[in-house]
Amino acid sequence: MYKRKMPLSLNCGLDLIGEVIYGKWKIRLLWFINEGHKRPSELQRKIPDASRRVLNIQLTELEEHELITKKIYPVVPPKVEYSLTEFGKTLIPVISVLGQWGDENQERLRSVILKRSEDL
Repeated sequence: MYKRKMPLSLNCGLDLIGEVIYGKWKIRLLWFINEGHKRPSELQRKIPDASRRVLNIQLTELEEHELITKKIYPVVPPKVEYSLTEFGKTLIPVISVLGQWGDENQERLRSVILKRSEDL
């Protein structure tokens, strides 16, 4: 089990939001679940670079933070679907604005990211 090396810092809204959505795939998972991609296999297809294990960990964390719910259907094989909670739906406009900012500044962002990767 993972044990934190640094103590939690929850002193302001930015600390809190970082704690809840920090993770390489969490924002995309929230966005795709909002778009209607609810099954783990659908989410895996939408994010092929992520391992199933990492997606499951991040889905569990989103569930623990009450942003999504997991419904398990009593069928064989088991069927699982995720959906946004009312609380999770309040984050979608924020994600939308972040995505729009990224789209509007994509050339500049690509340039600085590529420059940084070349310096490493």
